[in-house]
Amino acid sequence: MRRSFYAAALAACLVVAPMTGITKTFKWSSQGDILTLDPHSQNEGLNIAANLYVYEPLVRYDEDFKLEPALALSWEQIDPTTMRFKLRPDVKFHDGTPFTAEDVKFTFERAAAPSSNFKSYVNGVKEVKVIDPLTVDVITDGPNPVLLRQLPVLGMMSKAWSEKNNVTVPQNFKENEETFAARNTNGTGPYMLKSREVDVKTVYVENPNWWNKANKKGNVTEIIYTPIKQNATRTAALLSGELDFVLDPPAQDLNRLRQEVKVLDGNEYRTIFLGMDQERPELLYSDVKGKNPLKDKRVRQAMYQAIDIDAIKRAVMRGQSIPTGAMISPQVNGYADSIAQRLPYDPNKSKALLAEAGYPNGFEVTLDCPNNRYINDEAICQAIAAMWTKVGIKTKLTTMPRANYFPKIQKRDTSVYMLGWGVPTFDALYSLQALVRSKGEGADGSWNHGGYSNPKVDELIDQIKVEIDQDKRTAMIEEALRLHAEDVGHIPLHDQIIPWAMKKNVNALHRADNRLVVEWVVID
Repeated sequence: MRRSFYAAALAACLVVAPMTGITKTFKWSSQGDILTLDPHSQNEGLNIAANLYVYEPLVRYDEDFKLEPALALSWEQIDPTTMRFKLRPDVKFHDGTPFTAEDVKFTFERAAAPSSNFKSYVNGVKEVKVIDPLTVDVITDGPNPVLLRQLPVLGMMSKAWSEKNNVTVPQNFKENEETFAARNTNGTGPYMLKSREVDVKTVYVENPNWWNKANKKGNVTEIIYTPIKQNATRTAALLSGELDFVLDPPAQDLNRLRQEVKVLDGNEYRTIFLGMDQERPELLYSDVKGKNPLKDKRVRQAMYQAIDIDAIKRAVMRGQSIPTGAMISPQVNGYADSIAQRLPYDPNKSKALLAEAGYPNGFEVTLDCPNNRYINDEAICQAIAAMWTKVGIKTKLTTMPRANYFPKIQKRDTSVYMLGWGVPTFDALYSLQALVRSKGEGADGSWNHGGYSNPKVDELIDQIKVEIDQDKRTAMIEEALRLHAEDVGHIPLHDQIIPWAMKKNVNALHRADNRLVVEWVVID
């Protein structure tokens, strides 16, 4: 069905293409602002989508998530640990300087820097060697079965521009660092930054010199992104015609929107879950002193089984969710139905587990949540806080905008937190390494803010990184996920069903990564 829709959009494109000189402004919104314009600072969905207007990767996904050339024309595995990339000639950055192999080498090294949030995308890369101005070898520290799938969101930066503006390392977002790259851009992509007003408006204009302009599928020449936190205001702006597109229409407004505008639905590859501090000897923000109750599996299981996820689906998500017991969604390699089976909702069992763990009267805990990142995030957390309080875990809820929320949890200033995790590589290693593996070098444990640790799981993840036998690798992924689930290392909640709402004359391709590719958008 989606393919038919897209075919229609492309057909429309063929009509629009000859209309040279006609400008098409595309005004869109979601509840939160772009966090930063530095392409390697924040590994977050909206941020990635916006930065890929400007910064292009070596390879990218097509409409079916198959890999296709972008800034690399071709690639070849010349030995088990070396992949050679031939670069596209005559590509220029927005400042007019040429894109070369030195920029590729610089980008890989920048993405591996300590302040980078993109280490997962250069995972296993030992060295990038410049062979000639249009050839690079990417050398890994072992066979890497998912190297190409790590690259579609790794935007290439200009080495010379970065050196000139003192941004050779990514902005340290969690420390609130301000840098030139956080407010200014210089990529090779289809759109150029025109203006940036934080929390107000960001405007991009078409790059007249884009190397792929002749084959551009859409007809948008200007993008205006306006964050609108209030649900009712966002809906009203779309219905009044002030906006062309809303990425995250409020669930409570969907019935009305379906009658008046166009709504596209699709499963997202993002799983919403709760993380728990199971590392500190004493829990922050709790009345339990001298110990950490979340280190006890029985307590974590009690919290899990106190959550009525079907009630949340019905009352909070209005049916727009798929409850799961897995840390990955069905689109991701390594997913198995058996792992997605949830522990049953059982508040009496929760009370018994708490008593068994030594907390017959419960304890106090704080739950941290964003209030403008995931669908109904704050409302989900309100429901969970009430459910936990009902079994004796007296829960104080703190919510905040995503711009404040991510630095807080990345500093591990949290006891229990909500997170949604998409998988740009479509392979479970991306989740296992960042969320589940013990903290280590590079991407290992980079988003494991609760400090979950199981040596057997770590060993499996390290083997998954280099195993090229797919059957053997898939079996190890399932084993790692099973062991993590048995530990109640996190509490999975649901996979999101994402509706996109737009004017009837707007044609966009709904994607499982919830990324709006504006160069594909056609406005009739």
